[in-house]
Amino acid sequence: MFTPRSRRSRRRLLPLSLIAVLAGTLVQTGAPASAAGALLSQGRPVTASSSESAAAFPPAAVVDGNLGTRWSSQFADPQWIQVDLGTRATLDEVRLNWETAFARAFAIQVSDNATAWTTIFSTTTGPGGAQVLPVTGAGRYVRLNLTARATQWGYSLWEFQVFGTTGSTPPTPGETLLSFGRTGSASTFQNEGPCVNCTPARAFDLNPATRWATSSVNGWVDPGWISVDLGAPATISRVVLQWDPAFATAYQIQVSDDNANWRTIHTTTTGRGFKETLTVSGTGRYVRMFGTARATQWGYSLWEFQVYGTGGSPIAPPPAPPAPRFPGTLVFSDEFNGGNGTTPDPAKWTVETGPGVNNELQFYTNNANARMDGAGNLVIQARREVTAGSSCPRDPISGSTTCQYTSGRITTHNKFHFTYGRVEARIRVSTTQGLWPAFWMLGADFFTGAGWPGAGEIDIMEHVGRDPNRSYATLHAPAYFGGGGFGAPLDLGTPVANAFHVFAVEWDASHMTFFVDSNPFFTVNRATLEQTRGPWVFDHPFFILLNNAVGGDFPGPPGTGTVLPQNMMIDYVRVFQ
Repeated sequence: MFTPRSRRSRRRLLPLSLIAVLAGTLVQTGAPASAAGALLSQGRPVTASSSESAAAFPPAAVVDGNLGTRWSSQFADPQWIQVDLGTRATLDEVRLNWETAFARAFAIQVSDNATAWTTIFSTTTGPGGAQVLPVTGAGRYVRLNLTARATQWGYSLWEFQVFGTTGSTPPTPGETLLSFGRTGSASTFQNEGPCVNCTPARAFDLNPATRWATSSVNGWVDPGWISVDLGAPATISRVVLQWDPAFATAYQIQVSDDNANWRTIHTTTTGRGFKETLTVSGTGRYVRMFGTARATQWGYSLWEFQVYGTGGSPIAPPPAPPAPRFPGTLVFSDEFNGGNGTTPDPAKWTVETGPGVNNELQFYTNNANARMDGAGNLVIQARREVTAGSSCPRDPISGSTTCQYTSGRITTHNKFHFTYGRVEARIRVSTTQGLWPAFWMLGADFFTGAGWPGAGEIDIMEHVGRDPNRSYATLHAPAYFGGGGFGAPLDLGTPVANAFHVFAVEWDASHMTFFVDSNPFFTVNRATLEQTRGPWVFDHPFFILLNNAVGGDFPGPPGTGTVLPQNMMIDYVRVFQ
């Protein structure tokens, strides 16, 4: 990923992530999120009957995609909050993420004029928390009409999200992807700095981790364009643009028969970036995105530019991975039932040795710190132990840059890779100041050119000793990574290290749901992610990692209160498909 807009520090080596609870949808129910349409409410104008504090808890906070900001009303019934979608839309889902002050009774209403309202959902038994509500209705304005509070306070929402479709023309029967692998051209392309080889072809390769960008030398100007040769005349019915943050607020979709004379089939001056799905109608061999107003000081950049329709000379894309079944069939497991002192099964696990990354302070040994205990557990031990001749960041206690700690890290790379399924491990984490145990996954193409964050990272469990009651789940990809990773914590109410817990994720092409002890606490819906953060890069094989890090960017370094050795105990790892 690489627009010049991101100048903050990047981790380029095999990472364990920092956590940020940022934009998106946290669905705290057992069912996967299933919105059929696009997220329509993000960033749209919002009004409300009242605010507890217009500065601290404004109405606009419910559509900013940030679960750290909220709207809160005055302490009285009734109240309301409404969003203007900007155009009439057909709605299929509303999601509410309540703060403690939630509504027992409320209705969801729609209107074309913000005066006459039609109710499309109502309840008198609202449970609070995160609600995913299927609805059927249409309108430009959507209102939450709140009539009974659950507490003595007012009403308070972290997020109010509306999903649906605008321009309700259905896909053309028999339409197919016409642009995959076809020849592209552009006004300029970037091949320097953080975006080497960001050619037009990258927008047509169905790889959501690669992109086209205009040149930082002469391409950060208006207009800027990218086009594709479909190989033969075609009837165009749909265009999908997955923008990098360097997007167009004003652009046209154009078609041509000769790559010289262009006809406009779609135009907008209110482009919002992220993923835009456009219903269009036109014919031609060439299709172009012609940008006339940039949203940023940088140029134009697209992860994907997909053209659908009939005709052309389409190249068949690679087949999609097979969908998993839940709970599924066991396809991989290690129960760690070896004798006391035995090492992990080399048929299943690869040992990684050497200094860590992310400013970690340990030296990973060749299984000297990863042994079975004879009682059905693998123990990965972090301890104070100097590794002669090694080099680590400066240890704040000793002042030395020789690695002062040892630990273990094992992976299934080149032993077991898989796409989709339920992945779980029963673990008792280590915990003390500066410890960072983790159970996570990396894209298998990390070592074959994709690198990080292009390969994608799925953190099923991260724990840091400075935050004893919390477990974290996070996703990383080229558009959201490191401190901007997309994730959420779960506060268990007691120290995570007090007992074994089962940490799991259920993963398919449309969603991921993360669990602790069968409690689903964080669901990532693909459609929402693409609408609010960037591309979904998780449709290819991944491998599993287990490690017990010391120090690093997320937990911070050990200190005078650090107690070592510390054991991370793994009862089992299992994968179901």
